[in-house]
Amino acid sequence: MIRTFGSRFSGRIIAFVQQKNALGFSYKGSEAILQEFDRFCSKRFQDESSLTKELCLAWAVRRNTEQSNSFRNRLSPIREFAKYLHRLGEPAFVIPANFARKGHRPVPYIYTEDEIAAIWNIFDQIKPRGGFPVRHLVFPAAVRLLYCCGLRPVEARKLKACDVNLNVGKLYIRESKGHRDRVVMLADDVLEYFVTYDKRMSRLLPKREWFFPNSVDTFYPKDWFKKVFRIVRIKLGWAPSGPKAPRIYDFRHTFATHRLYRWLREGKDLTAMLPYLSAYMGHAQLSDTYYYIHLVPGQLEAMSGLDFSKYESLLPEVESDE
Repeated sequence: MIRTFGSRFSGRIIAFVQQKNALGFSYKGSEAILQEFDRFCSKRFQDESSLTKELCLAWAVRRNTEQSNSFRNRLSPIREFAKYLHRLGEPAFVIPANFARKGHRPVPYIYTEDEIAAIWNIFDQIKPRGGFPVRHLVFPAAVRLLYCCGLRPVEARKLKACDVNLNVGKLYIRESKGHRDRVVMLADDVLEYFVTYDKRMSRLLPKREWFFPNSVDTFYPKDWFKKVFRIVRIKLGWAPSGPKAPRIYDFRHTFATHRLYRWLREGKDLTAMLPYLSAYMGHAQLSDTYYYIHLVPGQLEAMSGLDFSKYESLLPEVESDE
């Protein structure tokens, strides 16, 4: 898509985006925000050619329909653009990093292995429909990848076919969170599943661009995944919506948590293994990975093989009024 810009910042915005592209960032989402910002400048600050504090703070007004994270995402490219102007020697106001706080993180739901199997079974029952010739293949495969590899939903949705090497079982994840690329390797059983998936898809959509395409070979919007998963929750008798309803994103939490449980069962040194998990998930620091790990009573004992009852005798008795 070729975007057009018309404000007094247009030339510098285009050069900024080109620099990002030259560094290997697709920057498409941020470019769309910059185009919206360009229209905003043309309408509200048509004579302004400097990125002033007044202009930036006018842009940085949270909209009534805007969630905290969406608000932060809308400010981020403007902050980056201001820093770019600084590097060119131009004065520019940089919106403070803490101007928009992160929204409250929901409590994740950690699926049991039986629940994972039940979810896969429901997805496997999706039937082909007129106008949707590949949906019955795409959704079961995508939901498996989320759990088996701990991908972010957006990483799975926007995974291109050319970034999947099924000869060696390697995914190349481009410009994910924090504009970082990474390589994700597939386990042997997961690779076997996706080799079969790819063959079936290639018969229906030869030379497709996206690994999980819709019927016209573009990637699915996130609302589609949410809609389908809501139907799956209803079929399983779970709450269809609400703050405690299991989410698509919870597969990523479950992946990290189940991996820790299995390492405990295998007697692995967690101090040595956790940095590998952090890199695999695309985190910049270990503390980001810790957020995804949750010790769930029942699951922890069953999957780790640890018998915590033998440690109870080591705990001192506590008086009832303490």
